[in-house]
Amino acid sequence: MNTSILREFHHIGLPTDVSQPGEVYVADTKVWVTDPRRHPYKVEFLRFEKDSPVSGPVRDLPHIAFRVADMNEALRGENVILAPFCPSPGFTVAFVLKDGAVFEFMTFEKEADLPWK
Repeated sequence: MNTSILREFHHIGLPTDVSQPGEVYVADTKVWVTDPRRHPYKVEFLRFEKDSPVSGPVRDLPHIAFRVADMNEALRGENVILAPFCPSPGFTVAFVLKDGAVFEFMTFEKEADLPWK
């Protein structure tokens, strides 16, 4: 079995217009996010600034996030709607649209690499 394509569930992302306790700002995408590790159901809330460069399904729809071992392998053949970027050192994310749903793929070495401090 090729372990580079294995996906491990990480969280569900829900867009919101309401400020949330503990949210942190991701400057690259102009979005406020919460730490899904602190939510009992692994929910991440995303609150986009009006001038956020993120548009379309990533901004408008919930997403399901998976940790992947190899970003390039995970994106092969997928409809990438937000190309890989690094919201913090050691942490890379990309978004795809599949079967009408938004999926986030994430790579990181350790949980401390995630932007939620």
